[in-house]
Amino acid sequence: MTNLYNVLIRPLVTEKSSYQSGKLSQYVFVVADEATRTTVKDAIETLFDVTVARVNILNAPAKRGRRTRARRMLVRRPSFKKAIVTLAEGSKPLEIFEGVQ
Repeated sequence: MTNLYNVLIRPLVTEKSSYQSGKLSQYVFVVADEATRTTVKDAIETLFDVTVARVNILNAPAKRGRRTRARRMLVRRPSFKKAIVTLAEGSKPLEIFEGVQ
């Protein structure tokens, strides 16, 4: 991880994250495995020009998928790290989540 542009991988859009972005001013991103709270905060503040109040980071575990009909093939989804970013009171909403609400 050499710069702030490699910290955020993609936004995570689910039913829960769309509720959080609409009502609670919280946004969820999939971040790099080496990312820390301070690097995520710096990246969000630099890229989107907002003030971040809090960053929560958690590791989502790998999950095993369904087996095929023959029950020989095991599908495994990899683990990833995600960050829940809470914006400060007077901050504007992020543009990438505008169409989700």
